[in-house]
Amino acid sequence: MIKTKKTSAEKIGEFSLYLLMIVITVITLYPFWNQVITSISAESTLYTTGMLLLPSKLSFESYHVIFQYKAIWTGYGNTILRTILGVGLSLFFTALFAYPLSKKDLPYNRTITSFVLFTMLFSGGLIPNYLLVKQLGMFNSVWALVLPSMISAFNTLIMRNFFRSIPDSLEESARVDGAGYFFIFRKIIVPLSKPVLATVALWIAVNHWNAWFDAMIYITDSKKQVLQVVLRKIIVDNNMDQLNTMLYQFDQKDMFSTRQLQATVTMFSVLPMLVIYPFVQKYFVKGIMIGAVKG
Repeated sequence: MIKTKKTSAEKIGEFSLYLLMIVITVITLYPFWNQVITSISAESTLYTTGMLLLPSKLSFESYHVIFQYKAIWTGYGNTILRTILGVGLSLFFTALFAYPLSKKDLPYNRTITSFVLFTMLFSGGLIPNYLLVKQLGMFNSVWALVLPSMISAFNTLIMRNFFRSIPDSLEESARVDGAGYFFIFRKIIVPLSKPVLATVALWIAVNHWNAWFDAMIYITDSKKQVLQVVLRKIIVDNNMDQLNTMLYQFDQKDMFSTRQLQATVTMFSVLPMLVIYPFVQKYFVKGIMIGAVKG
């Protein structure tokens, strides 16, 4: 194969694209990196430099303080419970809903799919949802955070399209051997659908981990509140009362600034997603491409 020499215009264009991507990457990552450096820097060095690229003096005392903040651990536990229940139930019922829709011979398939698409464009609104949750007696319960968003129309369509990409011959041969639909779904479809299941699971997990608005309206008991609401009170509302009380008790009030504690809480809250993502990243591209294009 003969390689053609790039012209000067092509080299300049390629260099410009690389430079643009580097600039966008730096702009995207610097705020995150700034929070990391702020959280591990000594308080005395935070306001003596310009852009924080590296810590002038390392200090992990703010993490030590946050570890003793009970509201953070309570929120962590509630958020982990919400995420586990949300991912498990959503994956199970979304897959059960999407599998029949992937069959073109399903009666009224187009009609059911149209109803699913309709929910992507129109919803009942905040007040009807609030009244429904209240009438079902789910206030101050994790079910108020999990059940209303259990099945997503978008995730259903992604899964449906992925299921359609699986050869029909696999199911036909299993049915010839006497296998039923549930056996085929459990033993054939689910094992072959790991990419889309991992992708959708990641979306659901991130959504539940970052959600705060539904918890703010449905949960009034502080012992059942999720991590993001606790984080919001500290960062957005600047409600540092409980944290400051604890710092006074440990005689550490002058060792930390509000900025440093807010950065530490932020980093503490995003660590689980940073740890989980590398394990599902290999499935992500395959799952989203096949689920979105095929079918």
